[in-house]
Amino acid sequence: MTKLAIFDLDGTLLDTVKDLGNATNHALTECGFPTHPIKAYYQMVGRGIYNLFRAAVPAGQSTEEVVQRMASIFIPYYDAHKCDFTRPYDGIPGMLKTITAAGVRLAVASNKYQDGAEKLVHHFFGEYDFVRILGQREGQPIKPDPAIVDQVLAEVPSVTKSETVYVGDSNVDMQTGLNAGVRTVGVSWGFRTREELAAYTPSAIVDTPEELSRVILGA
Repeated sequence: MTKLAIFDLDGTLLDTVKDLGNATNHALTECGFPTHPIKAYYQMVGRGIYNLFRAAVPAGQSTEEVVQRMASIFIPYYDAHKCDFTRPYDGIPGMLKTITAAGVRLAVASNKYQDGAEKLVHHFFGEYDFVRILGQREGQPIKPDPAIVDQVLAEVPSVTKSETVYVGDSNVDMQTGLNAGVRTVGVSWGFRTREELAAYTPSAIVDTPEELSRVILGA
C-alpha cells in the first residue's frame, strides 16, 4: 500500500513552462542575449535554474558571472510573474483530493529553487498538508541525486521505501526515483516525451491524473 507520494512540481503538478520561459527571456534580454521560443524551454527546464541559464545563454558565453547575473534578474522577475500563466494540470486537484482521502501523504521534491517551489505549492495547493516541500538549495545536490527523496523520507520514519512512490515527467525524475529505490511513475502530460520516460522502465507511465490516482492507490 502506498503511504507517501512524492511529486516533482514543474511539468507534473503544475504547467509552469510559459512563466519560466518568459522570465528567462527577460533575463536574456537584460543581459543582451537573444531569446528563445517558449517551446524550446520544454527541453531546457528540469535541472535547476543555473543549468537552465547555461542552456539558454549562447554557447561559450555561460560563464559563472553571466549565470549569476541571469539569476539576479530572473528570480525577482519570476517571483512577480510566477502565476501569470502557471496552473495545475487538469485533474491534478482531484487526484490530490482522492489520494489524500485514502490516507496517502504528500511531498514535493523539485529542482526549482526552494523559495519558488514553496510559494507555488502554497499558492495552488495550500489546503493540503505536505510532509516536505523541497527544491534546489545551497549546498544540496539536485536531482537525479536521491538525497532529496531520502530527506523527505527522514520526515516520516514510519514510511518505508516500498510504501513510497515518486512521480515525475522527465528523465531526471525517472532517474531520481530509481536511484532512491522507490516505485517510480512517469506522467505523459508534462514537458518531456513518453519515449524519454519509457527508457528508464518506470513502474508505470500514466496519461491522466485519474489514472495516476489508480496507480498510486493500487486500484
